[in-house]
Amino acid sequence: MKKIETIIRPSVFADVRQALALEGIDGLSVTEIAGIGKQEGRVGLFRGNAYTMEFSPKLKLEMVVEDDKVEDIVEALLQYASTGQVGDGKIFILPVEEAIRIRTRERGAVAVG
Repeated sequence: MKKIETIIRPSVFADVRQALALEGIDGLSVTEIAGIGKQEGRVGLFRGNAYTMEFSPKLKLEMVVEDDKVEDIVEALLQYASTGQVGDGKIFILPVEEAIRIRTRERGAVAVG
C-alpha cells in the first residue's frame, strides 16, 4: 500500500475530487493549509491598501491506496490539479507498512476501503 499526499490549489478541488471518485477513491482526508514556494508572496489589496500575502492557501489531500492504483491516481492528479501556473502543488508517495481499522480490527487493504 502507498500513502499519496498531494498539495493543490483550493480552486481545483472539485475537479480533483470528481476525478478521484472515478478512480474509486472514496476515502480521503482534506486539510486546509497555507504554504510558500517558488511563487513567493503575492500582493493583495484590502480597502485600497496593498499588502504582501506571504503564504498562499492550499489544500492537502491524503489517501492510502493499493499499489496498483497509484499511477492512475497520479495521472488524475496531474491532469485535474494543473493550471500551468507556479504554485500548482506537489504529490508525495510514501510506503505504508500496515493499516488497521480500529472498529473492526481489520488489517491491510481491507481496512483502508
